[in-house]
Amino acid sequence: MFDWKWDFTIEILPRLLDATINTLIAAGLGYLIALIVGLIFALAQRTPLRSVTFIVRELVEFVRSTPLVLQIFFVFYVGPQIGIRLSPWTAGMIAIGLHYASYLSEVYRAGLDSVPKGQWEACSALNLSVRRTYAKIIIPQAIPTVIPGFGNYLIGIFKDTPLLSVIGVMELFHAANSIGAETYRFLEPYTLVGLIFLVISLPTAMFIRRFEDWVRGALGMKKLYAKD
Repeated sequence: MFDWKWDFTIEILPRLLDATINTLIAAGLGYLIALIVGLIFALAQRTPLRSVTFIVRELVEFVRSTPLVLQIFFVFYVGPQIGIRLSPWTAGMIAIGLHYASYLSEVYRAGLDSVPKGQWEACSALNLSVRRTYAKIIIPQAIPTVIPGFGNYLIGIFKDTPLLSVIGVMELFHAANSIGAETYRFLEPYTLVGLIFLVISLPTAMFIRRFEDWVRGALGMKKLYAKD
């Protein structure tokens, strides 16, 4: 039978909630890096320069084919051997951002490919610049397609933040480990960690679904008014 102690639970809860803030910051910054770099990767694979396309595609496949924890270790521990010294936070953000950027680049690619060929031809016929073509025409139409994938990886990056504990980043799982090592009680901290992840992940998933429905509805109304 579980030996649950409520007084101990109440005692450690503030410490875990403080670590939760670090976890959310890590997930948010890593996701922001992934969004930006992922778009760069996706666009780089559509360039007329075949050498650039080949290099970026192979880089994306390499990152996707290796474990995130290995990439975290590589950035933090191997980096100093080639003159790149980073703090645990910086190394963690770079590793997790680049890792998910490789996945989001494929989401971007699928979204761009979903835009009807006629839209690309119209942009070419109007002699629009590459920047205006993507920013004004193509990317807005690709957004509804990529939202589900973006949402899945947002939740995924949040659940992968405990891997940052291997290089000493004081996130939620690291805090739970520290509490367990200090008190020799792991039931309460690990259970609370699971509940906190659940409390954050489930509402986030619901919000993403509602946002997806709202975007599709807004675009549908826009098309309806355009026909009128």
